[in-house]
Amino acid sequence: MKENEHNTLTALLKKGTHSARKLRRARILLLAHSEKQNKEIARILGTSVSSVYRIKRRYTEGGIDHALNENKRPDTFRKLTGSEEALLIATACSEPPLGRAKWTLQLLADKLIVLSDLSSISAKTIGRRLKENELKPWQKRMSCIAEVDGYFVANMEDILDLYAEKPDLKRPVISFDETSVQRIGDTRVPIPAKPGSTARYDYEYKRKGTANAFVFLNVNSPWRHVKITKRRTHADFEKCMRP
Repeated sequence: MKENEHNTLTALLKKGTHSARKLRRARILLLAHSEKQNKEIARILGTSVSSVYRIKRRYTEGGIDHALNENKRPDTFRKLTGSEEALLIATACSEPPLGRAKWTLQLLADKLIVLSDLSSISAKTIGRRLKENELKPWQKRMSCIAEVDGYFVANMEDILDLYAEKPDLKRPVISFDETSVQRIGDTRVPIPAKPGSTARYDYEYKRKGTANAFVFLNVNSPWRHVKITKRRTHADFEKCMRP
């Protein structure tokens, strides 16, 4: 790293007026310059090793500007990019500010400016994006994320950046999640289909307990793998993670 680049990163951190994502990328580059390993950088900053690797690779490919800033995406003609829209959704699903009973369009617009690199955004644009995503943050039935802070935003944008990268067969992007599944059975024997009549089954069912489904999904190909377990303990999770 050149001396002027090091000075630029140091000055950027001192100002602290940029987005949480950009500040963390600057810290990654400075720690890498001090010859710290990827795992140690990830531990210090509370991020993933893959995120550290990607920022260092971006710096190698295009220098400091390429590492700190995002490439223009196909949806740049919209008022909000994909990552900014995802941030809006997460914010609308979070608890409103202290002293407020609910989010308003103007509150969401003001919050989005604070959490992103946007210099301005209108309440009308916020309303259109919420409508497109069928979001109604004033309804009590909506589930909420506890808090949307700089740490949450930085991690969310790391994931969005990873999904937006060009597919690489040597480094597949695997998404992993789990869910509880209700096991049910028929109370009466279903009637199979026949010419002129569809298959029929009775609306009543009997419960047969629950099971847990661990799901692996390749983001860039139609591959997926599902493993069913009786429980979702740490031991079950560890077993699924092993090759």
